[in-house]
Amino acid sequence: MASTASTGSVPRTRGDRFLDTVERLGNSLPDPVAIFAFIIVVLVAISAAGAGMGWTAVNPATGETLAAKSLLSEELVRQLLTEMPRTYTGFPPLGLVLTIMLGAGVAEKSGLLSALIRKAVRGISDRLLSPAVILLGMLTVHAVDAGYLVYIPLAGVVFANAGRNPVLGLILGFVGCATGLAGNLLPGQYDVLILGITQTGAALLEPSWTMNPLGNWWFLIAIAVAFVGLGWLIAAKIVGPRLEAWSGEEGQVQPAPSELTPEERKGLRAAGLTALLVVLATAALIFTPGFRPLYDMSAEPGERIVPFYRSIAAILFVLLLGCGWAFGKGAGTIKGHRDVIRFMAEGLEGMLPYLVIAFFAAHFVAMFGWSNLAPITAINGSEFLRSLNAPPALLLPMLTTASAWLDFLIASGSAKWTAMAPVAVPMLMLLDISPEMTTAAYRVGDTVTNLISPLNPYFVLVLIYCQRWNPKMRLGTLLSATLPFAIAFYLAGSLIVAGWVAFDLPLGPGTRVGFELAAAR
Repeated sequence: MASTASTGSVPRTRGDRFLDTVERLGNSLPDPVAIFAFIIVVLVAISAAGAGMGWTAVNPATGETLAAKSLLSEELVRQLLTEMPRTYTGFPPLGLVLTIMLGAGVAEKSGLLSALIRKAVRGISDRLLSPAVILLGMLTVHAVDAGYLVYIPLAGVVFANAGRNPVLGLILGFVGCATGLAGNLLPGQYDVLILGITQTGAALLEPSWTMNPLGNWWFLIAIAVAFVGLGWLIAAKIVGPRLEAWSGEEGQVQPAPSELTPEERKGLRAAGLTALLVVLATAALIFTPGFRPLYDMSAEPGERIVPFYRSIAAILFVLLLGCGWAFGKGAGTIKGHRDVIRFMAEGLEGMLPYLVIAFFAAHFVAMFGWSNLAPITAINGSEFLRSLNAPPALLLPMLTTASAWLDFLIASGSAKWTAMAPVAVPMLMLLDISPEMTTAAYRVGDTVTNLISPLNPYFVLVLIYCQRWNPKMRLGTLLSATLPFAIAFYLAGSLIVAGWVAFDLPLGPGTRVGFELAAAR
């Protein structure tokens, strides 16, 4: 989608010219698949150099010395060739995408998603549409990565039905989904995961320390409020004006009529009943005495609900499939099971470009891990921060910065924190900073660069969504649209982190910035 720079009718500011340059350079890049292939070649060369020069790092949690391995070694070449199918199919986002899209295909093709969105947005004024889309995107992270697969496309439909540019809706939906792990109104499964990793680092100094799943709650709310407000402003003043006015005639997707038909209302009632049954069935699998497959009584108290969180993709598949089928029967868009199967297949058709990208992304991630460069980079980065001997109010924003930059190399936030936490958490505990505050600073940096990293598989997926509405959309245009959000969120997040430390604000129920080791009490 061309920017307004092409018209020459609007005075160009320095910021406009900078984004024009980003867009132009980004659009000159090759296809994302070619970018991944090139980066893999570079990774192979770096691994060979690192192994030859003896790059190492000591895992502070285990004491194990990690040495860089050459991807050209006999062992790793054999592993690459013999495990290629397993590497591809074992790529975590791939299984998640395909599982959820099987159900989402039925929900979309039956007309359920369109009807739900049209019903939901009737009460939202056009003025509040942008912040509402960002905020709801943040909340979708509690459904794991389903927001990227279901919510973002719907955000485009919402904007189209409101007569606004659907690409802007897609971008704002992406902004919400990508930053929801750092800013949110509610804690969720990611808090259990990331603070559980924090506990492994804290236990090196304080074995009795246990993670509090609500330990970042107040901080999450503050980040959410700041990011939603900034996102609203950036959409209105920077990104929205750069996008061409939408005529409603571009692309393969067209908005649906705003009013629901009687058949659609009947379908929604059937879908609502089905959703209630799925919720009740899920609750039964958690609370039924003697049969609780989604609640592990043998685990630690804070981890007993983990099976439920890990089952969210399967639950969403059942929910979308069942509700889509029920809606289709009620609305008359599904006549029998053959329609359901056809919709499932059609739902996967739009994912074909992503399947190609996922092959190369999966191998990049796997090869980065095989070479040991991922943990070596994270551990040495944490060691560098410790060597600076900076005050906590400055050191924590530095941790945020390191987390942001490392996100270009290690897309998984939990994997990156697994390597960093054993160094960063004890280091800051010795400086009287609580593990919860360290985790909060890390989370801010881990999310903001998700908006601009071509190595983020979902960044490429959003580009595919945009091309459904505007086939001419290219990587540079998307990058120039998400970059203002990333810069603003990084600066605001770093300031909030520094301010939180300076004013010693509570991070959540029972948690604070300061920390005192048991030996010093």
